[in-house]
This record gives sequence, C-alpha cells and structure tokens, in this order.
Amino acid sequence: MWFKNLALYRFTEPFPLAADELEEKLADKRFTPCGSQDEFSMGWTSPIGGSVEQLIHASNGFMMLCLKKEEKVIPAGVINEMLQDKVAEKEQQEARKLSKKERSALKDELIFELLPRAFSFSKRTFAYIDPKGGWMVVDAASAKKAEDLLSHLRKCLGSLPVVPVNTVDKPVTIMTQWLVDNATTPKDLIVEDECELRSPEEDGSIVRCKRHNLSLPEITNHLDSGKQVIKLAVNWTDRLSFIVDENLAIKRLKFLDLIQDQVSDTDAEDEVARFDVDFSIMSLELSNFLPRLVEIFGGENKL
Repeated sequence: MWFKNLALYRFTEPFPLAADELEEKLADKRFTPCGSQDEFSMGWTSPIGGSVEQLIHASNGFMMLCLKKEEKVIPAGVINEMLQDKVAEKEQQEARKLSKKERSALKDELIFELLPRAFSFSKRTFAYIDPKGGWMVVDAASAKKAEDLLSHLRKCLGSLPVVPVNTVDKPVTIMTQWLVDNATTPKDLIVEDECELRSPEEDGSIVRCKRHNLSLPEITNHLDSGKQVIKLAVNWTDRLSFIVDENLAIKRLKFLDLIQDQVSDTDAEDEVARFDVDFSIMSLELSNFLPRLVEIFGGENKL
C-alpha cells in the first residue's frame, strides 16, 4: 500500500465531505467485473482488499480510496491474423476488394465475437484526500492514470475542485541550479546519483545519468552547454528518497529506515490493523514533506 509515486493536486476550496459521506457518494459506482461483451470495467473498491467492503479507509483525518480497472485482453496479432482470413474469404466470395470502412466493420465484429473468451487483468490506483492540508495525492506514475481516477471521482461528486500543484519557481530552474552550485542545495536535501538533462530547444537532446557522480566535469559540461535538469534523484532528511521531475511529480518514492523502523515497532493484529498503521505513518510523513517540497521550490503559486 505504500505509495511509490505521487501525483500532487491542490484543492482550490475546502473539501466538505466526511468519510461516511464520501463512502455514500462512491457506493453507486462500486467496481463490478466485466460483462461478456465489456472491453473494460472501472469502479471503486476497498483499499484494503480481501473481504473488506468499505470503500473509504479513514485515519487521522486522511481518507484513502481505490479505483479498480479491469480490461479484456485480445492480442493484436490474433485480431490481425483472423481479420486477414475473414477479409480474404469475403473478397473471394464477392470477387472484389473490401473498402476501409468494410474492413473496419469486420474488425469490430471480430472483437465482439472474441470478447467473451478474452482473458482479463485488473489494476488498482490508490489515492488519499487530506482535507486539512488541502491535498489530493494519487499513487500514479503517469498524469493520465491520475486523471482517470480524478475524472471518475468527479462523476461521483458532481465536482472536484483540484488543480495540479504549481510553485513560484520552476523545478527545472531550481534543480539545475543545485547541480551548477552545490551550495544552493537546501540543507535537508541530498542530491543522489541519478538525473536527466535536456536541451531547452524544441526536440532538444536528452542525457540520462544513473549511478553517476553528478559533480563530475562531464555533467558540468552539459550544464554549461545549456542543458537543464528535468529529473533528479534526491534524499530528504534520510526519511524519503525519490525522483522529482519538471512537473513536480514524485517517482520511485521510498520510505527509508527511519520510517520503516516506526512500522516495525508497531504491533498489528490483522490485515486491517496493519493497513491502518501503514497508512497512518505514510500520510503523516507526507503531510510534513509536501509543504516543505512546495517551500523548496519558492512556495505555492496560487494565481
């Protein structure tokens, strides 16, 4: 359950719902498996999983929710091979070439026939709401995946007044400065051994460095030539390590030993209790980190 990515959104007005009210709003769009002719199905499920039915897990004022998406899988190679056979058969029967529109219609018919026999797989996307801090945090590595969850939540609530977090200083400018002059790096951050540099012009060249000393001359040469930092690995107070990118998205988030020791010191009797402990520790840690992250990049730009 520990988040590995953070897509960060700010509420533009206070979130008004308590956990039980939010639960009621989501109930009508609870996840149901794909029907025989459905290509996919999407709905809310328990963040804890198993036999737990509750859609919202609340702890210390934070509210966790989970969107589940099931998709049918029909390999493209299978469709194309079968389509070629059907097209060839029909063209032979009618002694003519099929139009693009006719081929497309045959493909739709074929998919319709195959869907009941297709394999399916499912994915879950977790998020939590921090009403007090004004945060919506989605564990998603891509903006599209995060927006899918927000869009589904918006349908349930009627509106969802959130916007991507926006800071006064551009992350690209600040992170580049850290590598140009190590002295400008905040005292509670340590730059680690991974970065991605990009030339500012359109379709500019990209350099990726991993397990590399970023203070070496070859990195400086790239910076001197005008390349900017668009991704950077950092460590925050030996509690969190992560990659931060040009949009202030957090990737490959790790909760380090200082936090994991708190988990080890806590007794949990069952799966639900363990989930609650993990969520409590994670959400409280992030409630301290996120304001500091915004502060590092010049504070929040509310314009």
